[in-house]
Amino acid sequence: MGAEKKGGGGGGVRVSEDELARQPLQAILLADSFATNFRPITLDRPKVLLPLVNVPMINYTLAWLESAGVKEVFVFCCAHSTQLIDYLNTSQWLSRPNFTVSTIQSHNSISAGDALRFIYERHVIHGDFLLISGDTVSNMSLTRALQDHKDRKKKDNDALMTMIVKRSKPSSVTHQSRFGNDELFMAIDPSTKQLLYYEDKADYSKGTLSLDKMFLTDRPSIGLHNDKEDCYIDICSPEVLSLFTDNFDYQHLRRHFVKGLLVDDIMGYKIFTHEIHSSYAARIDNFRSYDTISKDIIQRWTYPFVPDVNFCGHHVTKLERQGKYRASEVAVSQSAEIGPFTVIGNGTKIGNNSRVINSVIGEGCTIGSNVSIEGSYIWNNVTIEDGCELKHAIVCDGVIIKTGAVLEPGAVLSFKVVIGPKFVVPAYSKVSLHEQPSKQDSDDELEYAENSSGIVEFSSTNTYELNGDVTSEFFEVPHPATSEVGSGGAGYIWSICEEAFEEEWRHSVAPISADKIAELTKSLDDDLELSTQNCNALTNSGELKSDSNINDSEDEDSGDDYFEKEVEGTFLRAVEENIKQQDVILEINSLRLSYNMTATDCASALFYSMLKLALETPHSSASELFESAKKIITTWKGLLKFYLPEIDEEIEVILKFEEMCVESAKEFSAVFDKMLYFLYDKEIVKEEAVLRWADEKEGADESDKVFVKQSEEFIRWLREAPEEEEEEDEED
Repeated sequence: MGAEKKGGGGGGVRVSEDELARQPLQAILLADSFATNFRPITLDRPKVLLPLVNVPMINYTLAWLESAGVKEVFVFCCAHSTQLIDYLNTSQWLSRPNFTVSTIQSHNSISAGDALRFIYERHVIHGDFLLISGDTVSNMSLTRALQDHKDRKKKDNDALMTMIVKRSKPSSVTHQSRFGNDELFMAIDPSTKQLLYYEDKADYSKGTLSLDKMFLTDRPSIGLHNDKEDCYIDICSPEVLSLFTDNFDYQHLRRHFVKGLLVDDIMGYKIFTHEIHSSYAARIDNFRSYDTISKDIIQRWTYPFVPDVNFCGHHVTKLERQGKYRASEVAVSQSAEIGPFTVIGNGTKIGNNSRVINSVIGEGCTIGSNVSIEGSYIWNNVTIEDGCELKHAIVCDGVIIKTGAVLEPGAVLSFKVVIGPKFVVPAYSKVSLHEQPSKQDSDDELEYAENSSGIVEFSSTNTYELNGDVTSEFFEVPHPATSEVGSGGAGYIWSICEEAFEEEWRHSVAPISADKIAELTKSLDDDLELSTQNCNALTNSGELKSDSNINDSEDEDSGDDYFEKEVEGTFLRAVEENIKQQDVILEINSLRLSYNMTATDCASALFYSMLKLALETPHSSASELFESAKKIITTWKGLLKFYLPEIDEEIEVILKFEEMCVESAKEFSAVFDKMLYFLYDKEIVKEEAVLRWADEKEGADESDKVFVKQSEEFIRWLREAPEEEEEEDEED
C-alpha cells in the first residue's frame, strides 16, 4: 500500500533541516520482542529484564545509548509492562544527568508496527531517531553513522533509514550465523551503500538468488552478500513513523517494512547500510544468541560493558586469570574447581569437589558437593543439591534441583521449577510451572502474561526484585503434578513437536551435536555435488558487475577473532580438565563447521592459544617463557599436528608466530629462532615449510625480514645439511 510523503513523527508537521540538526538525539527502545522464542520464561518476566551475565538485558542497551550520545529514550512496553516500569522507576536511569528515560505503555499492540504507530500518535519524536530493541548489546560509536545519514539526507530527501550491519560469516553447514540467525542475503550498492535486496528466508536447496535485472541498468556493479549480520540498530528519519501510520500492513520491521520499501517503486524511499568492523553490536534473538553474546561479554568484546565495570549499578565482580570473574562475597570450597570464562555472582556458595566451567552463576545460589556445571547459565537464588550434573542449560530464579538430577544439553528450567532426585531432564526440554498452551501463538504475537492483553490464557501477578529476591507472591499458579519431573518435583515438561525440533537444536544454548553436524555435512555434500553439476553454487560474498564479472569481497573478517576466542576457550578447558585430545578435536571440528573455517584457521588458533597460556604462566625471563611454551606444545603436539596436514598449513603457523611476536606476544620475539628450531625438532613443521617461509621473504621490506635474519643460522644449517648428506653418500 502506497503512502503520501510526510514530514515526520509529530502528526505530519514539516520541520526545517536546521531545526532537525539542533534536536537532541532521541531513541525508541522496543522493550517487547513480539516473538515467543524465550517461552516459557517470558510468560513470567519481560525478556529485557532477563539477566545477561547477571545484569538485566535492558541495562546494556541503555548504557550504550547514553555513551553514544543519545539524550532522550522512549521505552515502549506491552507485556509485563508493570514489572518493567517498576524496575525503571527504582533504577538509576531516571536520575542520570543529560539522559532522559521515559516509558510508553500499551496493552493493545501486538507487533513492532503497532508500537511505532502508537508512538507516532504521541507526538514525542521531533527529528532523526535511533530505533533499537531492548535486547541489544553494543559498544559502537554512532558519530560516523549519524554523520553519513545526515549527509545523505542533505543530498537526497528520499534517504529514509540507515541500518547498522557487521560482517559475520554463516556456517556453510547450518546456514546460520554464530548468533543462531538464518543466513541473510543482501544486495548493496558498493559505492553508495544503498540496500537493494534483503532476504533472510532463502531456499538454500535451489542454490540461486533471483534479482531484478533493473538493478544493473543505472549501476556499474552490485555487491551480493551472505556474510553480513543485521545488528537491528537503525538510524531513522522521522518519516519512518508516518509510513507505519499510513501502512497498516507494516507489522514486522524487516519482513514487512524493509522489504516493502525495497520493492516499492512509487514512493522512492531509500534505505542505506553502515558497516562496523572493530566495534561490537548484536541482538539477543534466541537462546543461541543469548549464549554467544554472554560469552562475548565474558571475553570482553563488549568493553566497557563487562562484568568488572560498574556501568549500571550492579554488583561488580573481580576479573581473575583465564577470564574468571568472582564477586567479593562468595564462598567457594577449596576443593571446588572454577574453570575459565566463568562468572560467580554475589552471595553464592559452592560445595566440595564441585566444578563450574564456562558458566555464569547468579547471586545467592547454593551449589552442593560433587556438582558438575558446564556451559550453563544459573540465575539468582537457585539451589542445586549434591551430585547433580548440568550441561549447556538455563536455570531461572528460584529453581531447586534435587540430589543426583541431570540436565541434558539444551534444557531450560523456568522460574521456581523443582526437579526431583535423580531425575533426568531430556535434551532441549523446557520445564515450567505453567502448562503448555494448547494453541501456540505465532512468532509475530506478544509474549503476554497480562490479563488485559487477551492474547495468552496465562496470568501472573506482582513483580519481584531483580537483585535476586523473588517475592512470595511471584506466582499465582498451582503447583502441577510431580510425576513429570520426578518425586517431589514441580513443573510441566513442554512437548516438542517434530517440526519444532529443528528450531530447538538450531537455537539452543547447547552446541550442535557431532551426529547432527555429520548428518548436515553429508546433506551439504550431496547438495554441493548437485549444485556443481547445475553450476548454481553461491559464494560467500561477491560483486555482480554489468559485464558479469564476479570479484570476491575483501572486507575485514571479524568472525576470525570470535573463532579464535572460542578455540582458546576450548583449549583452556581441555588443559584444566585434562580432556583427551581426540575429544578436543571433535569440539574444534564443531566450531570449525559452525564458523566455516579451514584447517589452517584451526592450527593458527590453537598455536595462539598455547602461546597465550605460556604467557599467562608466571615467568621472569624470555628463557623461562620459552621453556613454559615448550612444555605446553609438547603435551598438546598431537592436537596441533592434526590440523597441519600439508606444508601450506605449517607455513601459516610460522607466519602466525611471526605476527604474534610483532603484535600480541612481543615477549616471544627474543626467542623466535629457538622456537622455530623447536617446532622443527618436534616435527611440527618440516624443513620445506621453514625454507619456503624464508624464501617468500626474499623480496620483502627489511622490516618484514627481522625474524628471518634472527633465524639465519638455523636456515643456513637446513640448506647445507642436504649437501653434506650428498657428499657423505658419494664418499661411501
